[in-house]
Amino acid sequence: MKSKYIKNFTIIMIFLSLASCSEDDKVTPPETIEVPDVYLKIYGATSITSDGTYITINTNGKPDHKSVYYPTSSELYEDFSGTTFEGYTFKKNPNTIASFDYTFKIPLNPTVATNHAATPLGAIGVSLNGVPLFNQYAGPNQPLTDEFQSFDKYLGHPTANGTFHYHIEPLYLTTVTASRSALLGFLLDGFPVYGPEENEMDVTGLDAYHGHNHATEDYPDGIYHYHITNTDPYINGNGYYGTPGTVTQ
Repeated sequence: MKSKYIKNFTIIMIFLSLASCSEDDKVTPPETIEVPDVYLKIYGATSITSDGTYITINTNGKPDHKSVYYPTSSELYEDFSGTTFEGYTFKKNPNTIASFDYTFKIPLNPTVATNHAATPLGAIGVSLNGVPLFNQYAGPNQPLTDEFQSFDKYLGHPTANGTFHYHIEPLYLTTVTASRSALLGFLLDGFPVYGPEENEMDVTGLDAYHGHNHATEDYPDGIYHYHITNTDPYINGNGYYGTPGTVTQ
């Protein structure tokens, strides 16, 4: 008799415990934050999400254009010879394009930094086709002069570990998929990067960070933005204008 009472009591307690769960005890799924349309122009991304503070962009870093740096077995391989940037005779480096799992995390609402951090070697931003943007150096304070000759047909090349990247104007974007005045990508501080022209004229009057502030087609209310030009420092000058996010590879 005692055993039956204990069994019934246990069942009643479990029922009361379940019945007493409040709405606050339920697991709430994470809120879905809509990604602004401007980031959807990054067509080379494998995914783009937002948590309301940062935009997270995932890419594999491989260009969607043909290159002499793809393996000869790739459908994107294309032989290249002749001249490249600034008339240099093309000289292929020994590297081959590889795929990576990039995660670019940039501020959704970028603001000017109090202290402007210098750009590091490696990825400082992401272009529309998912290829990383690099700064104006081949190595620590080493100019790009000795690397110009290794830029492929569309002015990109890979590092020793296969990281394909652009230091200068990505010709595939400015001449095939977009234009020389179009949005080309974003730096890690969240500020957009545009091509070398505005109103069909070469951009002039850029500041120390290689940008300026005014309205663009994508930002009619105005925003600070960088410009890629064909003279040093090409993409970025004396560091990030804003506070950079992060990139992992």
